Amino acid sequence: MKLMIIESPNKREKLSKILGPGWDIRASYGHIRDLPNENYGLAPPLFKMNYEMRARADTIRGLKEAARKADEVYLATDPDREGESISWHLKEVLGLRNPKRVTFNEITEQAVKTAVANPRQIDDNLVFAQEGRRAIDRLVGWEASPVLWASGYKGMSAGRVQSPAVRLVVERDREIRKFKSTTHFGARIFFKDGWSADWDTKPFVSDEKPYMLDKQLANDVASVRDVVVSSFEDGTARKSPYPPFKTASLQMAGSVKLGFNPKKTMDLAQKLFEGGHITYHRTDNPNLSDESMSAVSSELRKMGIECVAKRRTFKAPEGAQAGHPAITPTHWEVASAGDTADERKLYELIRLQALACQAPDAQYATRKAVLDASAGAHKVRFLANGRTLTFKGWLAVVDGDATSSKEDQEAEPTNPVPVLAKGDAQHAEDGRLLEQKTKAPPKYTEATLIAKLEKEGVGRPSTYSAIMEGIVKREYVKISGKYLDATPRGEYVVDTLVGRCQFMDIPYTKSVEGQLDEVAAGKSKYEDVVRGMYDQLKKELSGVNAKVVAGLNSGPPPEVSAEFMCADPNCSKPLCRRPSKSGKGFWWGCTGFKEGCKNIYYDKDGKPDYEAAKQSQESGRSGSQRSNSGSGNSRSGKSSSRSSGKGSTRGADAYRAVTSRSGGRGR
Repeated sequence: MKLMIIESPNKREKLSKILGPGWDIRASYGHIRDLPNENYGLAPPLFKMNYEMRARADTIRGLKEAARKADEVYLATDPDREGESISWHLKEVLGLRNPKRVTFNEITEQAVKTAVANPRQIDDNLVFAQEGRRAIDRLVGWEASPVLWASGYKGMSAGRVQSPAVRLVVERDREIRKFKSTTHFGARIFFKDGWSADWDTKPFVSDEKPYMLDKQLANDVASVRDVVVSSFEDGTARKSPYPPFKTASLQMAGSVKLGFNPKKTMDLAQKLFEGGHITYHRTDNPNLSDESMSAVSSELRKMGIECVAKRRTFKAPEGAQAGHPAITPTHWEVASAGDTADERKLYELIRLQALACQAPDAQYATRKAVLDASAGAHKVRFLANGRTLTFKGWLAVVDGDATSSKEDQEAEPTNPVPVLAKGDAQHAEDGRLLEQKTKAPPKYTEATLIAKLEKEGVGRPSTYSAIMEGIVKREYVKISGKYLDATPRGEYVVDTLVGRCQFMDIPYTKSVEGQLDEVAAGKSKYEDVVRGMYDQLKKELSGVNAKVVAGLNSGPPPEVSAEFMCADPNCSKPLCRRPSKSGKGFWWGCTGFKEGCKNIYYDKDGKPDYEAAKQSQESGRSGSQRSNSGSGNSRSGKSSSRSSGKGSTRGADAYRAVTSRSGGRGR
C-alpha cells in the first residue's frame, strides 16, 4: 500500500479515481504545526522556531498509523513554499525517514501520474524561505505593535505587509483631501458628416503652468470655423490581448467583473483546483505552458478564430517566482465547470482569458489629421483622430481588460474623419468651449490596491486576500461601496510607525521579499536574513520614547458621524465613535462633551445602541426613586434628569463600563 498525504480532503476523491487501488489518500487539513499564539516562539541568535501542534490529535494518530502500514509515503502538499513547509512538518512529526515529495500544478491523470513517477526530496531551501517569512512577520508583530499601545490603546497590531498596505490607503485618502481642483479650458469644432477636431493646447501651456486657464482665448478658438489641412495620415494599429490570469490579476478580475472580494475569489479558485478544473491558482507566472497550445488552438478554431502560430509570452513582474504556469483550465474543451453558480462564473472568466491570450491581435484602421487656423492674433492647431475596428481578433473572445472597470478603460474613438488632402480648406459648422476640472486621484478599491501591492512588491500574490481581510477586520480600512477608506485607527497606525520603523517604507518591504528569494535559491541563510531584520528593528525601536509617542499620538482620533446624533433633545449634536482602551471594541460619545453633555453609548454593529442607553438611564432613574434620597445617580451624585441640558451623568464610571464591556467585539 502506498500513502499519499495531501492538504485538503476535497482532493481525495479525485486523486483516488486517478491513482486507483493500492493507494491510501489522507489529508493533513493544512498546517499541522505553527508558532505559539502566546509568545515569540523563536529567539536570537539562531531564531530556531519552537512549534506547537495545530492539527487535531486524531488526525495525527491516523496519519502515523497509515504511514506505519505504508510501503512508500508520498507528500503531495501544494506546489509552493508553504506547501513545501507543510511537507517538512509532516516528515518531522510523523517520523518519516525517506518520504517522496511530489507536486502537480493540476489534478489531472497525466499531471498526477507524471509527478508520482518523478518524486524528489523535500527542498530545504524552500522551507527555510517560508520559515523566514513567518519569523520576520512574527518579529515585526511582537516588537513593533507595543509602539501602538504607548498611548494606552492596546489590541492594535503592526504587520510587515499589513501596515504598508494601510499606509498606501491612508496616503491616498490624504492626497485626495488636500487636492484642489483646477478649472481649465479647451475647444472642439464640428464638421459636416459628424466628425470633429480638438484644439491642441500644448503651445499655450508649460511644465510650470500645465493647464489652459484663459477662458476668453478658449472661447475665441471655439469660434473658429475655417481651417486648412496641414497633414493627413491613414494608418493601421494593433492591440494585443492581456495575459492569462495569475493570482493577483485573478483577484482583481474577480472584484471588477464579478463583484467578489479577494477572499471569495481565492476560495472559489481553491474549489475549482481541488475539483480538477483549473491549474494551481497561486502563481505569479503570466504564461501558458507549451503543452497547452494544442488544446488552445483546437478551442479557438471551434470559435472560428485562428490561434497564433507561435506561443505568445508575457513578461512576469519583477521578482516573480515564475515556477508554475498561469491559471488555466485543465480540460480546455469544457466550457462550464464548478459545483456552484459562482464557481462556474469564475471558471468561465479564467477559461476565456486564457484562450484570448493566444488569439490574434485586434486590428484598427486609423486616421489622423492636423488642421491649422487663426483665432484673433493667435495661430492655433486642431487635431482630429479616428479609429475603426477592422478585425476583432482576441476581442471576439473577451471584452477588453478584465482587471479594469469600464470607466477606467479608454473609450474606443468613433470619430469618422473623412479622407483629406494637405492644403484642403475645411469649414466647421459649429464649435464648443470645453470646460474641464482636474480630478483627484481615485480612491483605492480592493482591485486597485492589489495592483499597487503587486507593482510595489509588497507581499506575495497568495497573501493579498489575507492582507485585505486583515486590514478590514482590524478596522484600519473600511469598505464604502466599492472603495476603501482609511479609518482613524488606520491613520493612527501610519502616523505612529512611519519614520520610526523601516518596514513601513515600501521599497524596504520589497527588498525583504528579495532576500527571502535568495534564501529559497540557497544563496542566503535563513538566520542571516532574519537576524538582519531583527537587528534593524531593535535598533529602530530602541530609539523610540514611549512617552514621546504617547504625547504625539493620543490614540486614534474619534470618528465623527453626521449620521448618528445625541439622543438628548436638549443637545442633538453629532456622535463620535472611539476605540476602547482595550483596543477590542468601540463606544460612542457626544461631541457636545465640552458643553456639558456626557452621553455615551455602547457600540452595536458599528452603530450607537440607543436602546441600551435608554434602559440604563431608566434603570438609574428608578434606582434614584427607590433610594428616596434625592441625590440622583448614586455613582455621580448628580440628578439624572435630562431636562437640565447637561445630558446623562454616567460620566467616567459609565465610560469604564462601556470600554470594559466592549472588549468582546472585533478588532
